[in-house]
Amino acid sequence: MSESRVVSDKPTVIHRHDYQPPDWLVPSIALNFLLDPQKTRVKARLHVKRNGEHTHPLRLEGNDQSLISFSIDGVDALSQVEKADHGLTVPLSGDSHFIETEVEISPESNSQLMGLYASSGLLCTQCEAEGFRRITYFPDRPDILSRYTVRMEADASAFPVLLSNGNLALSGKTENGRHFALWNDPFPKPCYLFALVAGNLAARRDEFITASGRKVALAIWVREADLDKTAHAMEALKKAMAWDEKVYGREYDLDQFNIVAVDDFNFGAMENKSLNIFNSRYILADPDTATDADYDAIAGVVAHEYFHNWSGDRVTCRDWFQLSLKEGFTVFRDQSFSADLGSPAVKRIEDVRSLRAAQFPEDAGPLAHPIRPESYIEISNFYTATVYNKGAEIIRMLHRLLGAEQFRKGSDLYFDRHDGEAATCEDFVQAMEDASGVDLKLFRRWYNQAGTPKLKIAFKWDDKTKMAHLHLEQIVPPTPSQPEKQPMVLPVAVALIGKETGRNLIGEQLLVLSEASQDYEFGPLEEEPLLSSNRGFSAPVIIEDQCEAANLAFLSAHDDDPFARYEAMQQLMLNLLVARVHKEQSNASTVVEAVRQTLIDPKLDSAFIAEAVILPSENMIGEQLETVDPKAIAEARDDLRSILGQELEDLWRDAYKRSSRGDYSYTPEAVGARRLRNVALSYLAAGDFKDAPTIAWQQFEKADNMTDRRGALDVLVNGVAPEREQALTAFYERYKDNALVIDKWFSAQALSTRPDTIDIVKKLAVHPDFTLKNPNRARSLIGGFAHNARAFHDLSGEGYRFVTDMIIALDKINSQTAARMIAPFGRWKRYDSTRSELMRQSLEKILETPNLSKDVFEQASKSLLSD
Repeated sequence: MSESRVVSDKPTVIHRHDYQPPDWLVPSIALNFLLDPQKTRVKARLHVKRNGEHTHPLRLEGNDQSLISFSIDGVDALSQVEKADHGLTVPLSGDSHFIETEVEISPESNSQLMGLYASSGLLCTQCEAEGFRRITYFPDRPDILSRYTVRMEADASAFPVLLSNGNLALSGKTENGRHFALWNDPFPKPCYLFALVAGNLAARRDEFITASGRKVALAIWVREADLDKTAHAMEALKKAMAWDEKVYGREYDLDQFNIVAVDDFNFGAMENKSLNIFNSRYILADPDTATDADYDAIAGVVAHEYFHNWSGDRVTCRDWFQLSLKEGFTVFRDQSFSADLGSPAVKRIEDVRSLRAAQFPEDAGPLAHPIRPESYIEISNFYTATVYNKGAEIIRMLHRLLGAEQFRKGSDLYFDRHDGEAATCEDFVQAMEDASGVDLKLFRRWYNQAGTPKLKIAFKWDDKTKMAHLHLEQIVPPTPSQPEKQPMVLPVAVALIGKETGRNLIGEQLLVLSEASQDYEFGPLEEEPLLSSNRGFSAPVIIEDQCEAANLAFLSAHDDDPFARYEAMQQLMLNLLVARVHKEQSNASTVVEAVRQTLIDPKLDSAFIAEAVILPSENMIGEQLETVDPKAIAEARDDLRSILGQELEDLWRDAYKRSSRGDYSYTPEAVGARRLRNVALSYLAAGDFKDAPTIAWQQFEKADNMTDRRGALDVLVNGVAPEREQALTAFYERYKDNALVIDKWFSAQALSTRPDTIDIVKKLAVHPDFTLKNPNRARSLIGGFAHNARAFHDLSGEGYRFVTDMIIALDKINSQTAARMIAPFGRWKRYDSTRSELMRQSLEKILETPNLSKDVFEQASKSLLSD
């Protein structure tokens, strides 16, 4: 039984307020691995020291391993060990001891992909959050920091490369065609940052010279056939290292930095000290197999994991409730890095779109939690959009409130004060407060309260006094276990845009709202203004105001803040779509004209235009409704897309034509052009022009890059033209030996807007290339379909039943991946009675499943019982 399995009817709930320092510390650990896919032997020698005055025994967690021997200070003590659920209890009389264990584990049998497991001929590890206990017995908690020495021995022909954390100290041959490698990591780290990889790998090598002149050997390890797909990742790594030195003053601290790409991985990547292990989708890229979005994601994830070397490794988490300490901060850092590499405006739009798509619904549903949760059953369930994305927004607000200079002083103090320690979110905020002298007492509420604040705006112009009056009022809605909320600190950036001239009349001002409501005055002014609010998305809030359509259209054309300009267009579209869902009288002409003005504005770059003219998603529209009607939402959105396609035909054709470039290049200009080209193609298809499938097919056939090929496929897969099947067949035949690209083939069909998508997806679930054992493949089909609002919520209930059955089947193989697919069921009370009842029954069916994992139990039970 794996560690994630429920061992009783009432799984243990862990509470933040119950934290106690560890009874025993482990200053050092020596590991010796005799590697074999079926049976790996692990010897561990732990130096343990009593922490404080107490008589408590030593507790060692362990799971899915056979204990062969156990000794204390060199004396056999196997008979003294008390075996308990998932661990050992060891009574110790002295204050310092050496504990030696030997265990046997089976990497090939480890389908959970936690601990040491096999993946496509490799042996590799994933230890965050609690995977190390599946490798050897150890006090598996993040506030126990140890110095690691690791010796690995394996068959030299099957596993010629042996990697672990730190620097390679020694290597050589042993008997019977075997070899060994000895690695030493001088920096203390928690066991979740331990890593090991063994396999037949090739390396792209490079070097980086640090600011102090040290030479760091860099290597990205992949299969030999994939070596030519690693250039982009290596370039991103070097840029990230230079950026972190320049912006944060953080220099790399070891002689070697290794990255390994593996096919089977629960996460995107893992920041293990000096040996980052990546899902191969975030390393491998060439123009033929990776889209521009893939290239962007690779750069961002490579940077993210590298930045963790300081914000996560050198300073780590005291306990798992502090997860956002490292993740929120590091997401903010990687977002800032990506913004500096490309278009800051487009990057901000992308980040906010992701926040609204994943985190806002989480905040408004039964799984809502603060970025520092108060309790959990299974910690893997809290690797959420709230901890990561909202956590990043909270760090961004601190940056905005303090300014870049004071924020840098605060981060320097934080790193200096806590280097080599396991810290808390409070430690981070305290460092910012101490360095800047700014009182952040009220700001700390962001760490304790769940929910997305709603910001009500009332803006009036007095033509007699030439004064503008602004009233801001915030409401933080109730969430599970938090019915009443205190006001949050909201840094709201505003400007006033002249209604006649389009000029910014007052520049940008930062209003800090820390009370329930506050009033502001501006003026006297030369002309009547329009309010530009929450510029740059300065606070993660939902804006509620009564801005008229004509004024939104004007702001979408004249606001000098790119995000605010985009936001005005999105709000204009959203208001119209909601009105149409409600069957209210509405006119699309204002939206059509606003999109027209955006398309013809010569000052705008292609990337921004493409983002601005995309309609809000069906899920985003649903969030505006008291009762979600997926069918009405789909019809309203399809109708508006059709109108825009038909009314602006000439402009779409012109945009498509002028965005066509010559040979492929990955530059901001070329990326923006491809983005606009594919958006224009999608609108031509929405306009139902007869030649649209032909244009898409020609683009598909002639494409010299995956962005254009996938863009054409996405258009064709939604339609009924014969080119659809041609494209799907051609795509499959071209890439059937490339797993990452075939994931795209599955997801394109899972996200289709066709009415028969559920039937197509059910057939794909029995396709020879589909498997639940690979997380990427499972996410591409099941996860993609579950987020396809119109198909998943089909009134027949077939979508619910399909995903339910897949979750139950997947839970037996990989409970973490299964648990992450429950979220779409969580908003069941928001839907009509028929759909609501069907989703409730799905959650009950999941909970009635025997031997359900803790991961899935927690997500399903909270989704069913709370809202």
